[in-house]
Amino acid sequence: MIGKAVPLTAENIQQCIDLYLDVFTEKPWDEPWTEESAKERLTDLLNTPKFMGYLFYDKGNLIGMIAGHAKKSYSGMTFYVAELCVSASVQGKGYGSAILSRFENELQRRDINSLYLLTATGGAAQAFYERNGYTVNDQRVVLKKLFV
Repeated sequence: MIGKAVPLTAENIQQCIDLYLDVFTEKPWDEPWTEESAKERLTDLLNTPKFMGYLFYDKGNLIGMIAGHAKKSYSGMTFYVAELCVSASVQGKGYGSAILSRFENELQRRDINSLYLLTATGGAAQAFYERNGYTVNDQRVVLKKLFV
């Protein structure tokens, strides 16, 4: 299924930006990303302390990416997944689960003992993560404040 996985670096970030735009500017997300805003987001992520990210290929074609950063918690190292996306052309074919599984194995190999992420309540993304063994954390709540 997935062939090659390569670390996400400044040298290959343009491929990641192109994938990001192809995925998140289309349904179901329809987010108004531009080349410039996606580049800034992904470059900032790349420059975060303890960053780790990978691009995944199948038969030479980029099919997905995952990226985030590790941080210390009271129970050891944890990892925050900031971005996971799979090319629209292969969504629903098991690539997202395969990427997640390979990444989880890599985190465990590096003695990272937990992973967390944020996603929209309900919908396909939450269902995807729940199918992959993730649960809603009942001890945490996401709060926000808009400055408009």
